[in-house]
Amino acid sequence: MRYALIYGTLAGLVIISVMMTGILAADRNGVFASMWFGYSVMLVAMTFMFVGVKRYRDIEHGGIIRFKPAFLMGLGIAAVAALAYILVWETYLAASGYRFMDDYLAGIASDLQAQGKSEAEVAREMAGYEWMRVNYPNPLIRIPVTFLEIFPIGLLAALVSAGLLRNPKLLPARR
Repeated sequence: MRYALIYGTLAGLVIISVMMTGILAADRNGVFASMWFGYSVMLVAMTFMFVGVKRYRDIEHGGIIRFKPAFLMGLGIAAVAALAYILVWETYLAASGYRFMDDYLAGIASDLQAQGKSEAEVAREMAGYEWMRVNYPNPLIRIPVTFLEIFPIGLLAALVSAGLLRNPKLLPARR
C-alpha cells in the first residue's frame, strides 16, 4: 500500500500541476487545452507507475515478481493518481463556482459559429451535449466521469508495467 500511495501521489501531482497550470495559463483553444495534451500528460505521469512497480519488485520481492501482484500494485498506483486528480478537479470546480461546463459548452457553440455553421446546425450539435449540461452538476455523475478520464490510462500503464517487469532480466535489481 505504501508504494501505491507514494507513486500514485507523485503521478497525480504531475498530472495536476502540468495540466492545471497549462489550462490556467493558456487560452481555451491553445495546445494546453487539447485532448491530446491532457492524455499525453497522463501517460507521462503514469511512468511513476513503472518506477513504483519496479521498486516494489526489487525491494519487497527480491527482484522477481509475477504478473498478478505487479498488475495489482499498478492498479493501486493508478487508483491513487485518479483520486488525487478528482480531488483537485473538484477543488477547482468549487473555486470557480462550478462554471466549467457552462463555459465549456459556450466555447463549443462559439467555435461552431466561428466555423460558419448556421444557428440550426449549432443548435443541433449542441443538443448532443444536453446530457452533459444537465448531468455534470451532479457529483454522483461528475466524479465517475472524471475518474474515467484518467483511469483507463492507468489501467493500460499497469498492464504494460506488469507485463514488462515480470521479467527479472529487465532492469534487474542491483545487489
